[in-house]
Amino acid sequence: MDLAVLTFFQKKDKEVKQVVLTHPTDYEVYLFHEGSLYESYKVFGAHVELQKGIKGTRFSVWAPHAIKVNVVGDFNKWDGSKHGMTKLNDQGIWSLFIPGLLENEIYKYQIKTAAGDTILKADPYAFFSELRPHTASVIYNIEGYEWKDQRWFKNKRKKTVYEEPLSIYEVHLGSWRKRDEHTFYTYRELADELIPYVLEHHFTHIEIMPLVEHPYDRSWGYQGTGYYSPTSRYGTPHDLMYFIDQCHQNGIGVLLDWVPGHYSKDAHGLYKFDGQPTYEYEDVYVQENEVWGTANFDLGKPEVNSFLISNALFWMKYYHVDGFRVDAVANMLYWHASGTFQENPYAVSFLQKLNEVVFEAEPSVLIIAEDSTDWPLVTSPTYQGGLGFNFKWNMGWMNDILKYMEADSRNRKYLHDKVTFSLMYAFSENFILPFSHDEVVHGKKSLLNKMPGDYWQKFAQLRLLLGYLMTHPGKKLLFMGGEFGQFDEWKDLEDLDWELHDFEMHRLVHHYFKDLMMLYKRSKALWQLDHENEGFEWIDPDNKEQSIFSFIRKGKQEDNLLIIVCNFTEVVYENFKVGVPSYHYYNEIFNSDAIPYGGSGQVNKKKMKTIVKPFHNQPCHLELTIPPFGISILRPLKTRKGSKNNDTEKKVRSHVTGRRTRQPSQFIDQE
Repeated sequence: MDLAVLTFFQKKDKEVKQVVLTHPTDYEVYLFHEGSLYESYKVFGAHVELQKGIKGTRFSVWAPHAIKVNVVGDFNKWDGSKHGMTKLNDQGIWSLFIPGLLENEIYKYQIKTAAGDTILKADPYAFFSELRPHTASVIYNIEGYEWKDQRWFKNKRKKTVYEEPLSIYEVHLGSWRKRDEHTFYTYRELADELIPYVLEHHFTHIEIMPLVEHPYDRSWGYQGTGYYSPTSRYGTPHDLMYFIDQCHQNGIGVLLDWVPGHYSKDAHGLYKFDGQPTYEYEDVYVQENEVWGTANFDLGKPEVNSFLISNALFWMKYYHVDGFRVDAVANMLYWHASGTFQENPYAVSFLQKLNEVVFEAEPSVLIIAEDSTDWPLVTSPTYQGGLGFNFKWNMGWMNDILKYMEADSRNRKYLHDKVTFSLMYAFSENFILPFSHDEVVHGKKSLLNKMPGDYWQKFAQLRLLLGYLMTHPGKKLLFMGGEFGQFDEWKDLEDLDWELHDFEMHRLVHHYFKDLMMLYKRSKALWQLDHENEGFEWIDPDNKEQSIFSFIRKGKQEDNLLIIVCNFTEVVYENFKVGVPSYHYYNEIFNSDAIPYGGSGQVNKKKMKTIVKPFHNQPCHLELTIPPFGISILRPLKTRKGSKNNDTEKKVRSHVTGRRTRQPSQFIDQE
């Protein structure tokens, strides 16, 4: 039987009407159950369409264990005796066309289970949902938004992302800024507020914590119920499209935090959708994630593959997202099967398949693995045996450098390898260096408050940490609030502590961060060879006693290089020797201890003449002042014809002025 021309009779107001089901076709059903129906959202869910000249809504749902399925809502007073769906095949696809039912109506599926229970479920493929605490799905026309971001995609596709600056601002839309204690900014209001802020800080991308519909605010979207439905907390789907469109028109990419590993167990969601395991594993040992109180997607089930891969393509097609940070990859790769942790072969196959399909659809997309394991070849192509991501969070670097920074400066010499170890594997994957929300919540303290020492030292070390982040090989990610030294850890029910700008040190560190980001974005040596050994060279990685590290970052051109010197103690050093490549002069173009940044002014104002005597395995060396808890960035002064300091260097150096002889505590206002 061809499902495309299946007909049945439906009674309505004592009138019998013949209804023709145009979907799903036999071929679509075959692909869905094979795991390769990558536009399953066109087949399933609620779609307003014409059938035999009658306008109404077609519903289709997969409920393989259901005995009976009805569509219920306000339109039939939630009466489950009406609008029964027809089961189209033995594998549990149900469908119904309801004439006259149009956009903005709310609905659910009433499912009679094999156990005889009657349950109400939201539509897994719904394009919109009621505002929580209500849980019904909403009929919504996803089409019709007129995009104006064609130039963004044209320019993006010309670039090689690995050789470009990539700096990501991670944002939780519900707590970045609020209109009042109980009122969120809308997607459209955020376009007016957030986009200028991101531009001011020279970020290239925004990463938004999960936007799938979710019932509980404090799950932050990681426990979703509506994977095709952007949360209604901030507006409609078209409002979100407007926000992303405005980001693109302003040159900002948009990444979504995406959770294909597990989902909410709330009664109206995917969990035991038809009374039995449907989207989750049947094996009780791996069915649920006890740590998070969620259910694990059955990644070995073809229909779940169709659902999830379609979902990624859906966000790309209809919302023009530029990529995904794939959450909890470690939890997917390893599962607690038969009482022990084992590799999950279904997850490996799913991730490889996902990445192959998504990159075929859009080669410029970013698919970033949040993976804390040492699984090999995460960012290698699948044809080489890799998982197929193009970036991976460097969780090892993040944990090591934070443990190092949290130690008393006198003890850092005993943790020296926490800084050097990352360069042993820095080029084994395409890494992003993340200071994410996970590091500033649940009692972990903010980045600023992790720093030991007195008030001034905390800010000095935050500047140093941020400077080291921007100069270490790898792309960058910072969670909101870190840019101005949020003192408290993230409070997800409140907005950021914007009032901290009333205090001088927060204003100055904020000023520092913007200058640092400008320097990063315009310095090819800091990103052009991020994933190549040739882009980095140690000068001195072995100075444990003084906790000073020096290294070179390089661009593709031989003379495109920067010298980086980091001092992780409070000691100032005069006439400190650092080996350098052979150029006549060097300028200090950036110094975190400059007075305009809240520093003590231990800077190198004048150009430094190279001393032609080998040191640190370099042909020459310099003698310079090393600032306390500071990072110094030096650039060779090019003397060949037509060479001048560029505008970035001049602008940044304008802040490196004078020295103060007083102690920091004497000239810094206290909070």
